[in-house]
Amino acid sequence: MAVIEYFYSAHSAFAYLGSRRLMAIAEAAGAEIIHKPNDLRLVLEAIGLANFAERSAAHKAYYFKREVDRWSEYRDAPVLGYRPTYHDNGIALSNGMLIAGLEQGLDVGELAHAMLEAHWRDDADLDDRQTLADIARKIDVDPDPLLAAAMSDEIQALYRANTQEAIDRAVLGSPTYFVDGDMFYGQDHLEMVERALVKPFKGDWPI
Repeated sequence: MAVIEYFYSAHSAFAYLGSRRLMAIAEAAGAEIIHKPNDLRLVLEAIGLANFAERSAAHKAYYFKREVDRWSEYRDAPVLGYRPTYHDNGIALSNGMLIAGLEQGLDVGELAHAMLEAHWRDDADLDDRQTLADIARKIDVDPDPLLAAAMSDEIQALYRANTQEAIDRAVLGSPTYFVDGDMFYGQDHLEMVERALVKPFKGDWPI
């Protein structure tokens, strides 16, 4: 079975915008998505990218507004029209909840999408346990065992391992996909991911 390694954070705008398309591509190709929720803030820090507050107004206006709005329209993925109110809150709980789901044998694709959608469409606080519980219940997922484990030493160790793996493999942000070792950064490369599943691109990715 073909595999797509999927590095992302549960609060990422561009992971949200590509989420449904990724799942459709995987289903059509009979490919498995290997979810790797990670600490995006540490990954960006490792590549020397300035934090949001330090970026220019022009960069923010284009990358976090115009790009989001256009891809929202193109992918039919509604967004708020502004940066979510709680976007700077903690991300360990939501990412940990997804990892807990993986460890408990859950296919977390729909849960991840529901989190991303709630954050970017509905302004949900993904660092709030009740909010996360409500999101899970809306898609018929029992949140209790996931939330009970999310911040445990075991799950947070896996979260750190995912983050270190992302850094070691030169992941540039969220989402980043790997197909047979070839890296594709950004949901705007999903059509290339789709092609790579049936016909790999020439050349090698060195990481």
